[in-house]
Amino acid sequence: MKLETIALNNLRRRKSRLAFLVAGLLIGVATVVTMIALSTTLTEDIQHKMENYGANILITPHSDDLSLNYGGISLGGVSLDQQEIRQADLVRINDIRNNKNIAAIAPKVLGTQIVNGQRVMLMGVVPEMEFKLKKWWKVDGRIIENDHDLVAGAVLAQKLGLQMGDQVNIGSDHFTLTGILAKTGSQDDQILIASLPTTQRLLNKEGTVSLVEVAALCADCPVTDMVMQISEVLPGADVSAIQQVVKTRMHALDQFRNFSLAVAVVVLLIGGLVVFVTMMGSVNERTREIGIFRALGFRRAHVMRLILLESTVVSVAAGILGFFGGMGVTYLILPLMTENEVSLHWDPLLGGGSVLLALLVGALASFYPALKASRLDPTEALRAL
Repeated sequence: MKLETIALNNLRRRKSRLAFLVAGLLIGVATVVTMIALSTTLTEDIQHKMENYGANILITPHSDDLSLNYGGISLGGVSLDQQEIRQADLVRINDIRNNKNIAAIAPKVLGTQIVNGQRVMLMGVVPEMEFKLKKWWKVDGRIIENDHDLVAGAVLAQKLGLQMGDQVNIGSDHFTLTGILAKTGSQDDQILIASLPTTQRLLNKEGTVSLVEVAALCADCPVTDMVMQISEVLPGADVSAIQQVVKTRMHALDQFRNFSLAVAVVVLLIGGLVVFVTMMGSVNERTREIGIFRALGFRRAHVMRLILLESTVVSVAAGILGFFGGMGVTYLILPLMTENEVSLHWDPLLGGGSVLLALLVGALASFYPALKASRLDPTEALRAL
């Protein structure tokens, strides 16, 4: 009779012990799979959100005249009345080495105008770029579609008593308020937004912009290198990376991943301990059986292989079931950890890794019991018969 047949028969005879072994190792493997799948899926989700979050490179003119904050971002020295960036120079950004990593370029011009007797900040934008970049903006009404449309921040609209569809006069120009931004908690709440060409004309800043936001938030964009590249093509401007949000999110995710792996390792060690204790108990209970095998001519290597074969069968079963169990738990947990619907990727490498991990833990946990079984003295074992 082959060792494989003997090992399978032993497992069939002891179904309760088999179930206990598989369950102990399965929980550990499933925990590891769950933590890895969760961290991987959440990483992809965060990277996808970062790609659509907004600008992470800011281009401003050299100036020491005025410190301005816009949207909670420190723009450094920006002079609204003197220094500007030539709009024609912005095409050079598309010539940098990493131009394929650029998702959007949003130039804007800033200045002040009198509206309904109050001085307000007017911002000129390219609507298709600006509203693509600011995906967190929610507009009640519609965005700017032509040179006579305006969108107002919620606080500004309230202070000026503006309603949707109102006619707004800026200088000699007449505009229609087509949209009101929902409150953002930033300076966006207190600005008036118009098209870039119209605002440039009103502010006498034709052909210039006050600042440029560049979105390069893909997963592996070399933001630091891109800052240097843009600085080379725009030597008259200050180029800086806005990485606080990105780094904060990735740092939080790294902490979650480290914590998850630590928990998974502890659970896996407990699972290995369960296998060790159970196999040791099995060896002690099977003293007579092992003695008979040794009396029939089984060498120590045969006995050791027999125990390890049983462990291998248990480990493979635990690895496969642990993978599917872990992915199932991940599928149930994901909706609780993400705002949007996130698809779960069934990675075959993770499946193979879970089986290999179960085999490794099972082999390590069973090695000493197998070694002990192989060292049993057949004469001592047969005395109990």
